Amino acid sequence: EMVEEEEEEEEVPAAKADGGVVRDPAGKIVLIPGFTKDQLDLFTDDQLEMLAEKAEASVAEAPKATKKKKSKPKPKPKKKKPKPKPKPMEYQLPNGLSYPVNDGNRWFSATWKMVPEGAAVMNFVISDGNNCYENNGGRDFHVAVERDDKTIEELVEKRYQELRNERKEVQEEKKRRFEHSSAQKKKFAEQARNLQIRQTATTLFTEPPVPVPGEKLQVYYRPDNTPLHGTTAVFMRGAANRWKGGSLGTVEMTPGTKETSGYYTCTVDIPNNAYGIDFVFQDGPGLEPERIDNRDSLDYHIDVPNANYKEPPMHIVHVAVEMAPICKVGGLGDVVTSLGRAVQDLGHRVEVVVPKYDVMKYGLIEDMVELEGFMWGGTYNSVSYGKVENLDVYFIGPQNGFFDCGMIYGADWEPMPMTDRERFGFFSKAALEWMLQSKRNPDIIHCHDWSTGPTAKSFWEDYQPYGLNNPRMVFTIHNLNFGEEEIEEAMTYTQKATTVSPTYASEVWNHPSVYPAHGKFYGIRNGIDPDIWDPLHDEFLNFPYSAENVVEGKRRAKEQLCAHLNMPMTDQPVIGIVSRLTQQKGTELMEHAIRVALGRGCHVCLLGSTFDPDMQENWDQFSNEMKQFNHNAVRMVFSYDEPLSHLIYAGADMLLVPSMFEPCGLSQLIAMRYGTVPVVRRTGGLADTVFDVDHDKLRAEHEMMQVNGFSFDGADVEGIEYALHRAIDAYHNDPKWWYETLSKGCMDQDWTWARPAMDYIEMYHSARKN
Repeated sequence: EMVEEEEEEEEVPAAKADGGVVRDPAGKIVLIPGFTKDQLDLFTDDQLEMLAEKAEASVAEAPKATKKKKSKPKPKPKKKKPKPKPKPMEYQLPNGLSYPVNDGNRWFSATWKMVPEGAAVMNFVISDGNNCYENNGGRDFHVAVERDDKTIEELVEKRYQELRNERKEVQEEKKRRFEHSSAQKKKFAEQARNLQIRQTATTLFTEPPVPVPGEKLQVYYRPDNTPLHGTTAVFMRGAANRWKGGSLGTVEMTPGTKETSGYYTCTVDIPNNAYGIDFVFQDGPGLEPERIDNRDSLDYHIDVPNANYKEPPMHIVHVAVEMAPICKVGGLGDVVTSLGRAVQDLGHRVEVVVPKYDVMKYGLIEDMVELEGFMWGGTYNSVSYGKVENLDVYFIGPQNGFFDCGMIYGADWEPMPMTDRERFGFFSKAALEWMLQSKRNPDIIHCHDWSTGPTAKSFWEDYQPYGLNNPRMVFTIHNLNFGEEEIEEAMTYTQKATTVSPTYASEVWNHPSVYPAHGKFYGIRNGIDPDIWDPLHDEFLNFPYSAENVVEGKRRAKEQLCAHLNMPMTDQPVIGIVSRLTQQKGTELMEHAIRVALGRGCHVCLLGSTFDPDMQENWDQFSNEMKQFNHNAVRMVFSYDEPLSHLIYAGADMLLVPSMFEPCGLSQLIAMRYGTVPVVRRTGGLADTVFDVDHDKLRAEHEMMQVNGFSFDGADVEGIEYALHRAIDAYHNDPKWWYETLSKGCMDQDWTWARPAMDYIEMYHSARKN
C-alpha cells in the first residue's frame, strides 16, 4: 500500500551513560553488553571493572543525539518466515583459535579468583572428580602469567637455582648410597672369602696361603670327616684353570710333621699361566681309585692372582616365569633378580628371559624396546628388551594369547582353553628357540622350578644337537609342592641341581622326584639384597639407623610403628609377624604364641594375607577376640602392605616364624638386617640361618658368626612356648645386652648373596666340567 511521505522529526536516543553495565545492589557487576553470564564468570572482579570502564568509554565517544526527518513509510513487503540462524560450525576462542562443534567437543570453564602474587606460570590438571585425571601426558598444563620481563627473569633464575640444588642433592645422595652399597658389598665379599677359607682350612690349606704363578706350593690335606677317613695312603691329583690348563700330575702325599699332625702334604709347581688350581684327593694313584674326595663333585679350587692371565667370565641365562619386581609372586622372583645381580657383580655376564605378561609392572622396566621376533610353535613370538635392576632382560610374547590372560599363575582355575602347564611348557621351549635364532650360546642355562623344568629335556633332545651346543643346564627347586613330574624330568636332564638351603636339601633328597638324581643335588641358601633391605636408607623409616646407632634406631622405629598402628608406645617387647597365613607357615602355633605373648604383657603386630576364605574367617574371629581383651596391645592387618612390613621389621623387637617347613625363608634374614631377633622353628633355611642363644654357640663359631635368635624343635605348643619364654626373659633380664649385643650382632651379620653367589659360581664351573 502506497502512502504519502510525511516529514516528521524523530529523536534518536544517545547511548546510555553507563554503557549498559548492570550491577546488583551490592555493586557487583552482573551484566556487560557483549558478554554472556558464563563468560563473565571467567573473569576476576578487577578484570570485570576494566571491561566495564572500556564499555563506558566507548559510550562517551558515541555521537550525541540528532534529529532527522521522518519520511513516509514505504510499501510494506509481504512478511516472510524468518530463516533459522545457522548453528555455529566452530567455537571461536581467544588468540584467534577455533575448534569444530561436534558431540565429542564440549568445553568447560573454571576461574582462578586470584593469581598468587609472585606467580610467573600457573600449572593445572583436569579431573572428572572421580580420580580420573588429564595431565597432558604427564607434563601438566601451563599458562604464563603476564608480568614484566625483569620479574619473570628473577623468578626463572630463582627456580633454576632451586632445581639445580635439588638435582645436586639427588646426585650427592645417589653417590652416598653407591659408596655405602659398594663398601657393604666389599665388606660382605671379604667376610665370605674368609669364611670359605676358614671352613676349608679344617680339610685343606696351603703355604703360602695365596699361590704365586711360577712358584712352588705346599698343599696340606686332612682326610678326617671326608670320604677318605681312615685311609693309610693319600694321593693328590690336580690341574690349573678349571682342569683346562697345565696338569699338576698325581702326587703321593706324606704324613705331616708334629705341627701338622693329621694332615698329609705334598709340593706342586704352579704354572705361569695359572689363574686357579683345582684338586681332588684319592686313596690310589690311578684314575679309578676305590675312594675319592672331590668335594661332592665340586672339587677343591684355589684362586691364583695373576697379572697376565685372568679367568674368562661366564655367560649365564636364567629362564624363569617370575622376576622381582616386575612379575613377582613369591620367593622365586626374588632369587632370579638377586642372584643374577650378585653373580653379575662378580664380573660375569647375566641375562634373564621371562614371558611378556600383560600384567607386568612395565613402569619398572628401563629403556624397553622391541626387537626382531621369530615364528615358532605355530605363532609369531615378539621379543622385547629392557633393563630391570641393572640386569639385561628379554621378554618373549607369543601371539597365541598364553600370556595375555591377566595373570601369572592361575589359568587352571579359569574358564580359558589353556593350562599353566601348557603356557609355561611353551615358554620353556620358546626361550631355547630364541637363544638358537639369536645365535646365543651361553655357558649356563639356569631354569627355575617346575614351570621352566621342561627347558632341561628340550635342550638336550631338541637344541643341543642342532647348534646350541655350548651350554650346560642348572636347575633350582624352589617349591616341591607343585609340578612333581616336571621337577623329576628336570632333575634327570640337568647337570647340577640346587634347592634354597642346605638343611632343606637334606630334608627332601629322598623325595621321589629328587632321589634318582640326588648325587648332583645341592643346598645353597638364599640371600637378601642389601640395597633393598637397608635401615640406613629405608624410605619408609623416619629415622635411618645402622649397627652403630642400633639402640636409638630401634627405639625410634618402635615409636613410629606404634604410632602408625595407633598403639601406645611401650617398654615391653613388641613381637612382629609378617607372613602368609597358611598351614605351612604354622598358623596354629602363631595363634598360641600370640596368646602367650599378650599374657606376658608384650605387644603384638601381625601383617598377613591368605587366599583361603575359611582361613581368613578364622583369623578375623581371632583378631576380634584378641582386640576385645587386649585392645591397646595387639594389631592385625590382613593385606599386602609394603610400608607396614618395613616398619614391623624395624620396629619389632622379635619376629616370630613358626613354619612347619621352610625351604629358605627371607623374613628372618630381613628381620636380622634391621636388628630384630628371630624366634623360629628349626627347619629348612630357618635352621641354617638362626643360631640359638643358648644352644648353638659352637655352630655359630663355625660359621664365623654370633648367636642371633631363639629356636625350637617339634610342632607342639610346648616347643614354641620354650623358645618364646626364653626370648622374653632375655629381653627383660638385660635390655642393654639385648640391643647392644644381640640386635647389633644381628645387623653385623652377612645374610646377603655374597657367599651364595660364590657357591653358585663354583657349581656353574662344575656343571661345565661335566
